[in-house]
Amino acid sequence: MAGQAGGQAGRATGGGGDALRESVRQALDPVVAAAGLYLEDVTVSRAGSRSVVRVVLDLPEDAQGALDLDRVAEATRPVSQALDELDALPGAYTLEVSTPGTDRPLTERRHFRRARSRLVRLVLADGGTVQGRVTAVDDDAVRLEVAGPRGTTSERVVPLADVVRGHVEVELKRALEADLPDLDDADGSADADDTTAGRGPHDEEA
Repeated sequence: MAGQAGGQAGRATGGGGDALRESVRQALDPVVAAAGLYLEDVTVSRAGSRSVVRVVLDLPEDAQGALDLDRVAEATRPVSQALDELDALPGAYTLEVSTPGTDRPLTERRHFRRARSRLVRLVLADGGTVQGRVTAVDDDAVRLEVAGPRGTTSERVVPLADVVRGHVEVELKRALEADLPDLDDADGSADADDTTAGRGPHDEEA
């Protein structure tokens, strides 16, 4: 599900690069943490005469549920203020703030912890696949409740080192129970909610 929480124009650099990306991340990490959120990713790129700073926010790994649009909007303002004060980011820029979305690949331990209670499909190093509901995540393994014949279930422990890739399965029943307008968001999250923000002459969108 996509939706905008607000926006404003700003100023930025004439280039990106790993050094600039790291400077932006270091500036935003404490701001995002103060908002009780996790800074999932930062990218900086050019779009015509402007730079585009894309920030992906998520809830901490111990949290369950989804990051909603209100919290994204609340976090956007201090993120924008931190970028305003960043000397490494002069010139015009556009800030886009989003959440990971249900299509985020499960590649890190924290991703699996965020997926607790969700149905996932994993591709394993031996070429096999396994589908199950995440019940717990240990230091080096994910525990799945796997459906068996005639409504039975069993537990399977999959070492994280054996997982090549994984993703959350969209469940129709969950989407309908949540009364969502878009079935791509199966748990009421602000998945892929692009929020444009920045500094300079303000141009906010609701």
